[in-house]
Amino acid sequence: MNGTLLTRRNAEPAPLADVPLVPLAGFRTAVINAVRNDCRVVSYFARMVEDGIELVAVLADDTRSELGFVRSRVTEDRFESLTPECPQVQLFEREIAEQYGIEPVGHPWLKPVRFQQSWRPGHQHFGEPLPGVTDFFRVEGDEVHEVAVGPVHAGVIEPGHFRFQCHGEHVFHLEIALGYQHRGIERALIGGPSAKTIHYMETASGDSTIGHTLAYAQAIEALTGTRVPARAQVLRGIALELERLANHTGDLGALSGDVAYLPAAASCGRTRGDYLNLTAELCGSRFGRGFVRPGGVQFDLPTDRIATLTERLQAATRDTVESAGLLWTTPSVIERFENTGTVEANTCDEIGMVGVAARACGRSIDVRHDFPFGVYRFVHIPVMTAHHGDVNSRAFVRWLELQRSADFVARQLRTLPATPVRMDVAGSLAPDAIVASLTEGWRGEICHVAITDAEGRFARYKITDPSFHNWLGVALALRNGQISDFPLCNKSFNLSYCGHDL
Repeated sequence: MNGTLLTRRNAEPAPLADVPLVPLAGFRTAVINAVRNDCRVVSYFARMVEDGIELVAVLADDTRSELGFVRSRVTEDRFESLTPECPQVQLFEREIAEQYGIEPVGHPWLKPVRFQQSWRPGHQHFGEPLPGVTDFFRVEGDEVHEVAVGPVHAGVIEPGHFRFQCHGEHVFHLEIALGYQHRGIERALIGGPSAKTIHYMETASGDSTIGHTLAYAQAIEALTGTRVPARAQVLRGIALELERLANHTGDLGALSGDVAYLPAAASCGRTRGDYLNLTAELCGSRFGRGFVRPGGVQFDLPTDRIATLTERLQAATRDTVESAGLLWTTPSVIERFENTGTVEANTCDEIGMVGVAARACGRSIDVRHDFPFGVYRFVHIPVMTAHHGDVNSRAFVRWLELQRSADFVARQLRTLPATPVRMDVAGSLAPDAIVASLTEGWRGEICHVAITDAEGRFARYKITDPSFHNWLGVALALRNGQISDFPLCNKSFNLSYCGHDL
C-alpha cells in the first residue's frame, strides 16, 4: 500500500476522520498506483456529505492482508474517470454516475447500471431517470446480426438481457444489461441497523445467505467491539462451507446437463439437496436463514446429532466425488469444456475478477487465506486453482474446492469447542467510523463497507457481491466464441442477478 491510504485488517474499524481526504487528483493517483502495485479495488462508491459528494475507495493488498482506504470530495457535477487507467472500476463509476448524477469524465461507456433514479436530493435529476448512453453497442456490417436473449427467460431464473453481435455463429461482442432485480437494499439500509436489516442481508443474494450475513455480522461486531465465542466461529465456518458444497455441486450438475451428460447431472442434483438438508439441520432453513446473527449464531448443534451429520456428509461427498469425477474421464464432456469461454489471466487481472472465476485463471486469491476471518484464522483451507480460464478450469476448481470444504466440515464437527454460541452485542455502533468486512462466498469475495454517522447509525452501507466484479468476465469469455456456447459458459460462472442489482 502507498502512504496515501489508511490501512486496516479485515473487519478492523477506524475513525472516519483517519481516512485520508485528498484532492481528486491525489485520489485518482492513489487508486491507480495501488492497482499498478498489485492491489485490487474491492469497493468504490459515493455518499452525500454536507459540502458535496464524497468518493470512497477500498483496495485490497492480498500479499499483506491489508485493506487500504482513501476518499475525496466532488464539489461539481463531474470528476476525471479512473476507468481508462484502471478498468476494474468501470462498473463502480457507472453506478456512481447513476446514483448521484455526477459524471466521470472520460469513462468510455457511461451506460446506466440499473436505470434507477438518482439518490441525490435536490439534484436536477432526482426523481427522474438520469440521461446517459442507453443504446446497445452495435457492430456494423452487411452480414452482422443481433441476437437478443431475455430479460424474461424460460423457467424460473432471474431476469437479465443479453445482446450478441454475431456473424453466423461467431460472436463479436456480448453486452449484458441487468438491473431488473433492483430492490434498493443499499438505500434502505441508511439509518440502520433496524429490525429489518438482518433480513435484507439474508436476501441480498439468497443462495449466498451465509456469506452476506456473515459479512454484515462481522461489521457490526467490529463497530461494537463484540467478541464472538469460538464455538460460534466454527459453526459459522461449517455453514459457510455447506453453502459452498451445495452450490458447487449444483453447478457441476448443471454443467453436466448442459452437455447432455445425464449421470452426473442427476447425481449432483440429488446430492446438492443433501447438502442443503445438512444446513437445514443447523437452523431449520436449507438456505441458512436465521442462523448467523451479530455476536454468533442462533442455534447450537447438539452433541448427539454430530455423528449423524458426519455420516450424512460423508455419504453425500462420496457420491458427489464419484459422480462428478466422471466428468474428467469422459471424452465427450472434456471436448465441450476445454477451450470454451476462455478468459486470459491478464484480462482477469485487468477487470478485477474474483472467486472461482479468478482461481480458474491461475489467480490464487481467496479471502479465507488472504484476509482470514473467524475460524479461518486458525484452520487453513488450501486455495485451489486451475490455469486455463475456460469452462473446464472453472468446473475443475469447483470439484477440488468441494472436496476441501467437505474435509473442513468433517474436521470441525469432530472438534467443536465447548463454549457458548452467542454473545450479546455490546452497545451501539461506534460513531463516525468506517469498517470493511470481507468473506469468501461460494462465488467469491463478498465485501460490506459500513460508515456510521455521529449517532452511530448507518450513513452509508455498500455491498459488493462477487457477481458485480465478474459479469464483465462472462461477456469477454464469449468474445470470438460460438453463440451456442453461451448457456454452458454462462453456467460455468453462474453469477447472481439480484446480487448485482442491490
